[in-house]
Amino acid sequence: MSPILEPNTLDFISHSETQTRRLGTRLADLLQPGDVLALIGDLGSGKTRWIQGVCQGLDVADPVISPTFTLVNEYQGRLPVYHIDLYRLDDASEALNIGLEDYLYGSGITMIEWADNALEYFPKDYLTIELYYLEDTKRRVVMRPHGERFSAILNEFKLAAFAQ
Repeated sequence: MSPILEPNTLDFISHSETQTRRLGTRLADLLQPGDVLALIGDLGSGKTRWIQGVCQGLDVADPVISPTFTLVNEYQGRLPVYHIDLYRLDDASEALNIGLEDYLYGSGITMIEWADNALEYFPKDYLTIELYYLEDTKRRVVMRPHGERFSAILNEFKLAAFAQ
């Protein structure tokens, strides 16, 4: 059963890893220092691919891999990028031990895989990107804005990503 979508929620299908990365790249053009992206989805749903696209759009030159065991990877592009993976946490409060709040309220772009493990610590403005495995090459993507800034970003994203 599909969740009930808010009026400003975007729900679409990505047909390949390349398309998932490309959509992340287009989102990167709209991001500013301090922005937070919460990525939610099962293993293999495309969270890391989306983040790779955002990093490509932010001109990150380093290989972007999921920090499943290190918990945090920091990259430098046009802006600092903080890639966090909360998969291995047993309790949301453990996120505070890795300095989650410093990243969430920092001056870079913070992207968190398995973000649903610590949403109670998130700022009031952030963007949730839910990815659902459909088939080997297809993913359902649901983008939910939290706060006015991300409502505006989502509207801009719709125009940029789906124009033509």
